[in-house]
Amino acid sequence: MAVTGGGFLLGTDSLGRSMGAGMLHGARVSLLIGLSATVIGVATGVVIGACAGYFGGWTESALIRVTEVFQTIPNFILLVVVMSIIGSTIWTMILAIGLISWPTIARLVRAEVRSVREREFAVAAKGMGFGHARLIFLHIMPNVLSPVILTGSIMVASAILTESALSFMGLGDPNVVSWGSMIGEGRQYLRAAWYVAALPGLCIFVTVLAFNLLGDGISDALNPRLSRRRS
Repeated sequence: MAVTGGGFLLGTDSLGRSMGAGMLHGARVSLLIGLSATVIGVATGVVIGACAGYFGGWTESALIRVTEVFQTIPNFILLVVVMSIIGSTIWTMILAIGLISWPTIARLVRAEVRSVREREFAVAAKGMGFGHARLIFLHIMPNVLSPVILTGSIMVASAILTESALSFMGLGDPNVVSWGSMIGEGRQYLRAAWYVAALPGLCIFVTVLAFNLLGDGISDALNPRLSRRRS
């Protein structure tokens, strides 16, 4: 049973481990998974979406069909199946969450690139003989960063929630402590020691809220006209 005191400010869990130390360690694990999975998802989505929006034609059709296949499968069910097959470690969790989160970015980037590629500067750069890669990543992509960054910040929050749900269900890495696993272990002590589950849950809530607010702030900074409209 969880207890308080003993020199630990936030008390201890059922095994006598410091709650404060557990939440700090859990923050490292949850943020690592959230940020790393988002990097994988954003990178994959940007490449696929940019190629689909820029080249059009059969390339766009093929890539969109692949994107739609991933979107028709419930993400969490797919994630549970993948984790059951390849095993539950931090790195497999990062890879699995990253690979199910890219379709949103891909569709967003595709729509933005299709709009930007017809603008005068893009047409002029193409007329000067610039290669496709240079035109896409040096001239077109900088003009679609604002929605990508905003969506990326939301993806970090979503990845943290996904990892917490998997760890809560016992599908996370058993060798590390995360906020989700702390909540899962503390749920049986809700009546005697509610803080064992509540404190990690509060950390998740604050972190997810912070990333959403960070995304809004970055979006406003990169898009001052939108910021003036909101004010």
